[in-house]
Amino acid sequence: MPTYTVTNSNFNISSKQQKKLAEGITKVHNVVTGANTYFAQVIFNKTKKNNHFMGGKKVKEPSMFLLGQIRAGRPKKTKDKLILELKNTLIKNTKLNETQIWVYIIDLPASQMIEYGTVLPVSGKEKLWFSKLSSKLKKKLSALEK
Repeated sequence: MPTYTVTNSNFNISSKQQKKLAEGITKVHNVVTGANTYFAQVIFNKTKKNNHFMGGKKVKEPSMFLLGQIRAGRPKKTKDKLILELKNTLIKNTKLNETQIWVYIIDLPASQMIEYGTVLPVSGKEKLWFSKLSSKLKKKLSALEK
């Protein structure tokens, strides 16, 4: 399941922007990969003032970094679309331009990830995985689904 960490540097993101970014990132992941929305989590961090350097020099302009850790196994074409749509979502929901946005995707084997107390399924086996969960957890996850 994807964990997206958004780090903003040299500018602030409002609560409203965080909500729109989280919804946008979740939607992109859902539409591009087909994974349920309850799998996506988005975490926001802000660098402290004067804690961002590039080429050994302090960065003063606004920048945003999105690090997505996703399950391995998807074709390159899917990941190419995912990374492009994520970039577009960040641009749409901030005043930044594409030169101020960085997006990285890291593939992790499903067998090396535990969420909701259980090892994750390989991509495409989400329904089978869901069917084996407790009724309490199914209810919780269903409430998160959009």
